[in-house]
Amino acid sequence: ASPSAPHDDITPRPHNKLIHLVRHAQGVHNLSYKKHSIRDPLLTKKGIAQCADLAATFPAAQQASIQLLAASPLRRTIYTALYSFPAVVQRGLAIVALPEAQETGAVPCDVGSEPADLATEFAASPVDLRLVHEGWTSKTGRWAVDAAAVRERALFVRRWLREREEDVICLVSHGGFLHYLNEDWDGFREAKGTGWANCEWRTYEFGAGGGEGDGNATLVETEASRARRRGTEKALSDTEQAELERTSGRKVGGGEASMG
Repeated sequence: ASPSAPHDDITPRPHNKLIHLVRHAQGVHNLSYKKHSIRDPLLTKKGIAQCADLAATFPAAQQASIQLLAASPLRRTIYTALYSFPAVVQRGLAIVALPEAQETGAVPCDVGSEPADLATEFAASPVDLRLVHEGWTSKTGRWAVDAAAVRERALFVRRWLREREEDVICLVSHGGFLHYLNEDWDGFREAKGTGWANCEWRTYEFGAGGGEGDGNATLVETEASRARRRGTEKALSDTEQAELERTSGRKVGGGEASMG
């Protein structure tokens, strides 16, 4: 059985729901490629300030509507969730750490901490680590860094989000993984390994075919979200997206360093 066997069985229960996806704030590894040698790095002072900015600018009504706050179990994503959504945490919601949402690379900065170490570090924080098991940092098997394995994890996360009973969910993840999760490669920048800025957030719904009959659990960005970041620019076609994934996906998988 895989380390995450307790939540492997997903029976889609389609909901009319909103999914907010957020990239983590600036981490130490984002400062230079030399910093990629640091395992599971923390946020920088600038990153903490970015979280404060996100907390202040994320619409209060939308924060109040969040029913589930989840994050990749790497420290930079957990702390981004804690610092960026204090109003959500103060309502008594614990941050659910979801190992499938970890970053795509195998370099030290993309390798998380062991479950026991996370339990110690976040013992006094509202972080739910019950889905984080030994082996989640192995970068092999289920957790491998090749594109096929990352796509499988992204599919799992989409189905997991769809199956949850909550109608408004916020997930904090990584620049590389988010491209696989939303299947949108528009704006991907090779130098950064992502098209997402630190603390950028976008909002999605499940597509018209995103119910039980859609095995892919396709996410579609809301018009308001896309307009907020891209104005009236036309979205890429499915063919253009596929070509971008084919070329860009090589840059964020296969163990290469990303800035995510």
